[in-house]
Amino acid sequence: MTRISFIFLAFCIVTLSYGQKTPKAIKITYDRSYNGKRVENPDPLLLYASKEVSLTTTDKILQQKAELPYEQTFIDFNTKTISQWAQLKNKSILSNDSEALGKQKFEFSSETKKILNYTCKKATTSVNSNKIEIWYTNELGLKGGPGVLGQDLGLVLETIRNGNSVVTAAKIEILKTVPTILKIPAVQSVDQLTYKDLLWKSRFINIPVFNKEQIHFVPDAKSNDSILRFASGTIIVRKVKFPEIKKGSAIFADVTQQSNGDAYDRTGSVFMIPMNKKSSFLDGLKNGAKTLPVYENGNGKKYQGVAATDDYTPLLELMRFFTPFGVKHFNYLQLKDKVWQDSVFYRQDISLLQSQLSNQEVYIGMFIGNYDAGGHKASLNISIHNGEDNNTKADFILPLFNTLNVMEMAGQEYATMFDNDKGLEMSFEVPQGYKNFKLSYTTTGHGGWENGDEFLQKKNSIFIDGKEVFAFTPWRTDCGSYRLSNPASGNFGNGLSSSDLSRSNWCPGTTTNPNLIDLGALSPGKHTIRVSIPMGKPEGTSSSAWNVSGFLIGER
Repeated sequence: MTRISFIFLAFCIVTLSYGQKTPKAIKITYDRSYNGKRVENPDPLLLYASKEVSLTTTDKILQQKAELPYEQTFIDFNTKTISQWAQLKNKSILSNDSEALGKQKFEFSSETKKILNYTCKKATTSVNSNKIEIWYTNELGLKGGPGVLGQDLGLVLETIRNGNSVVTAAKIEILKTVPTILKIPAVQSVDQLTYKDLLWKSRFINIPVFNKEQIHFVPDAKSNDSILRFASGTIIVRKVKFPEIKKGSAIFADVTQQSNGDAYDRTGSVFMIPMNKKSSFLDGLKNGAKTLPVYENGNGKKYQGVAATDDYTPLLELMRFFTPFGVKHFNYLQLKDKVWQDSVFYRQDISLLQSQLSNQEVYIGMFIGNYDAGGHKASLNISIHNGEDNNTKADFILPLFNTLNVMEMAGQEYATMFDNDKGLEMSFEVPQGYKNFKLSYTTTGHGGWENGDEFLQKKNSIFIDGKEVFAFTPWRTDCGSYRLSNPASGNFGNGLSSSDLSRSNWCPGTTTNPNLIDLGALSPGKHTIRVSIPMGKPEGTSSSAWNVSGFLIGER
């Protein structure tokens, strides 16, 4: 056989083995389907691959029409390196991983099937308890895929996750030249954790309100240019400017708290101070609790600033939380097999308040009741995550009442108005043009001794225009779950800790979730609301109290 004949024969063998000559590069467009139904996608997933490099991207990214942030994945097959490239709002970042590709493990099957006339082999793997099937072909002599998995096996034409989520090659184009986009960008390189963190944080707006601020009891607490301090330092307030927030966006308030000397479980609150009427709670903070409008129900006491009037709007509560017993500061109180938490993290969905925050400059405050010079340290961040959901939209919000005595350390009366049948009763007005009314209602019982309402189950009843519309008994039975946040919690002879005990809708180290009570249709005009709770009687110098806050929600 001549040398020319041998070369020709070898070429024919290669051609028969792969179906065609190995191209310089290819472009694959993928379709997605879920439970057998094709998912319409205005931004198709694309793969470009050459012998040396693959790129997973989308059509909109290549047209520079994709919303920020966006990512592209490069694989360098010579060095077995995965490069994740992300375009953030104001910069690009790159992360390189030369180990992950080689660590992928698969089980190989003898099964084959045809995809776009190419014979594909099957490999399976598991990722975070998800079964992944990879169908790949070697007939084109190139490697790549719609995701990171299986790219070194061959050309991945289909991936199936848990049998129902499928990404399949819909079109393969043979390219005559290697596209210029198959070049890893020369941009700032960061480690993988930094890359993930920067990418995550670029997906939402974060508004830092307080950063490790001390909330304590000292007679000479000083304000500064950004943070106002009241009630001997137990209240901090700051003016915050919010951007425009689209309807349907998710809004979260995050609080991180540590003891800085106080060993006890304390009531905490994050609130907004409405400034839409003649007087506000801020006036009371500046001038004293006695200057606030007074609510009286006939029991002989005067309750300052708790209920809305024609000229005053009470505090709008964003989150109620409860400090644990001495987390961080008292972690030296060791117990065998107990590893105390360093801090407590509280997170509350406050999306309902979009209309009150969007494009507004408002006063945001935080309170932790305590009489300790060290007190607590706390941070507050509010994050905004754009998107659309089907939850209740609050076009109209009317704060009605808030009996939590935020100015406790400045003489504001405790919420003991529930010691008679009238309880808390007030009138409010519904404007024209709204429907589907709801009441956001937060309640916690207090009185920290054996017969105090902290440890007793008490029915809360809500009446609108004299008719009971909602009743329930607020109670938490999961307090023992938070034992590792309570190093200074007292222990009893029966083996229980104080932080284990069930309570009236709160636990040391948790938030208290509001109830969203459906009120249906409320006609425009005046209405009354009454909150009734069978509060326990005082014992000696101890008395119970109920901290309730509520605001009305309406849709257009």
